[in-house]
Amino acid sequence: MLGTSLATGSRPSRQGLRYRYHVGLAVADASALFVSFWIAGLLRTTAAVSSGVVLGLLLVPVTLLFALNNGSYSYEALANWRHGLGRVVIAAMQALALVLLIAFSVQSSEQFSRLVFGVGVTLTPITLTFGRWMMHRRTRRWQYGLLSKLVIVDRCSVALPPGIEVIDADVAGLRPDPRDPMMLNRLGQIVRGVDSVLVCCQFEHRADWAHLLKGTDVQSHVLIPEFDALGGTAVGQFHGHSTMQISTGVLDLRERFQKRLLDLSLTIPAIVLLTPLLLVIALAIKLDTRGPVLFTQERLGRGNRLFKLYKFRSMHSKDADANGATSTQRGDARVTRVGRFIRATSIDELPQLFNVLAGDMSLVGPRPHALGSTAGMELFWDVDRRYWHRHALKPGITGLAQVRGFRGATLERDDLIVRLQSDLEYFERWSIWRDIGILASTFRVIVHRNAY
Repeated sequence: MLGTSLATGSRPSRQGLRYRYHVGLAVADASALFVSFWIAGLLRTTAAVSSGVVLGLLLVPVTLLFALNNGSYSYEALANWRHGLGRVVIAAMQALALVLLIAFSVQSSEQFSRLVFGVGVTLTPITLTFGRWMMHRRTRRWQYGLLSKLVIVDRCSVALPPGIEVIDADVAGLRPDPRDPMMLNRLGQIVRGVDSVLVCCQFEHRADWAHLLKGTDVQSHVLIPEFDALGGTAVGQFHGHSTMQISTGVLDLRERFQKRLLDLSLTIPAIVLLTPLLLVIALAIKLDTRGPVLFTQERLGRGNRLFKLYKFRSMHSKDADANGATSTQRGDARVTRVGRFIRATSIDELPQLFNVLAGDMSLVGPRPHALGSTAGMELFWDVDRRYWHRHALKPGITGLAQVRGFRGATLERDDLIVRLQSDLEYFERWSIWRDIGILASTFRVIVHRNAY
């Protein structure tokens, strides 16, 4: 096997560098637009200088919004600076038209000099081109590109170009076993921060690897050298070999940014406003029974990685089920007096706001499950092989399954299957507006007959 084995520490630096370049593009575009109208304003009187500055300040945020929406800051815009330039020029022209239309509608267009506006419009493509070209000169210095690529080699051999991180599956303890959550956690940790992963494995293991990679939220491929003889270019190519793509990230960078922005814009104010309630509940739990205020439990999160989930403790400490093997039943003796109230009103879930703040969870997503969770007498992942696919996104405090009323104990196989189907449907039809709709619908099911 030929290739380059890179330290895992190089992975965040490559992805982090790419994100810094995205920010750099936005700063360069904003500066170019403002400078264009500032210079234009110098051609007139002092009042005209002021109008040039005002125009620049108005156009910058509007242009950035249009640019963010049309792909001006995508990876393609970094890799092909001319493509990115064309996109941002279109965004700038759209912003100029919108500002001009609004100014005309409110009858304030006379306050802006036509000369300033005309010169600013003329200078804008020039300054944007200069800024994008300067950023291009910086990005092309990155020797192996700005994408972090990982190859997992499972008892096979493949020639690789330089700049590729290689992981030996045996050395890393990776086997395509869907019944081993600890192995899945290791896989999730290894692919964290990777932009794409390729698995080279023996024929009999390809289906299992393909199945597991679908839950990693990373663009994933399995090497299929048999396609070489058939010229499988429609499937994909990697360094002269044909590949079959079997997984891709659910959300792109822009959509992740939108989802994270929604999480933070609602979570931070919610924590501030709910702090008195959180303190009252914490005091009530402490006075009711002995033990910690919070219950923490390892749960499966995005990419099948484990994280610690926070809840208000609602059971007696001696009866706490760390693995979640026993579902809570109606009238469960393990639940405390305060616990019955906070579980019935879903208040016990409020500490998960801090999970959202830390980035382990989102406000909306599939609910995270404990490792020992069962449907009937079977572990969740034994009920349906697609179970691992639901972890391609961050878990949520609420989700599509919850607003549809699928809550409470999973006593039968169907109790899990209906929730899983809702989770997978949420992935397929995700939009920021659907997240907002699910959040609004959640208020209808905070108190639910299956919350006990």
